[in-house]
Amino acid sequence: MRKELPYFQIEGAFGGSQEWFTHDRWMKLGGCAAVTATDCSIYFALYKGRRAACPEAREELTRHEYVTLGMKLKPYLRPRFTGIDRLEIYEEGFSRYLQEQGVEDLKVAGWDGTEPYEATQATVRKQLDAGWPVPVLTLKHRQPSFSDLVWHWYLLTGYDSFESVCAVKVTTYGTWRWMDLKELWHTGYRRRGGLILFSDAPGPAAADGENAGKAGTPAV
Repeated sequence: MRKELPYFQIEGAFGGSQEWFTHDRWMKLGGCAAVTATDCSIYFALYKGRRAACPEAREELTRHEYVTLGMKLKPYLRPRFTGIDRLEIYEEGFSRYLQEQGVEDLKVAGWDGTEPYEATQATVRKQLDAGWPVPVLTLKHRQPSFSDLVWHWYLLTGYDSFESVCAVKVTTYGTWRWMDLKELWHTGYRRRGGLILFSDAPGPAAADGENAGKAGTPAV
């Protein structure tokens, strides 16, 4: 069974790349978290009905337009010497950006890298089946074939299951490739990074209505 998310193009590239931030040394070297959040913001606007997440979003952007959007995310997921190496930093920063953009009906939560593979596979499939991209943080990995994903944030934008294997569509640096999720998840290290999960959440109006109903007062 295969699931691939719709995605936008940037001058022929599949999503964005931190390598385009040539005017900002820190973004080019360590802006991967902000770049994944930029991709997600564009995705939410185009495919998840959250236009406020990125009002400028179009299915075909120029690199200059993308870099301008990425710089809007930089203050929320600021590159730093140690990198954005904890899920809660990403959760807090991206949540704050979305709230300030007026997107209040979207929940951001972490899935720790120590979670069992079987549960992780089910979670990844559930997220993608629901139409959500999955930001991933890999800190270290013992297999050389994963070296370009070490200490890096990237996205999962699809999966393909066959027999006992679950392959995922790893999206980073403006391109994608299929990789074995089990091998990706089993890094060989105790500290493993993890996933960021998105879900629909009731907005303030809905929450107020629920509270009014509970208090016995009709929602207005």
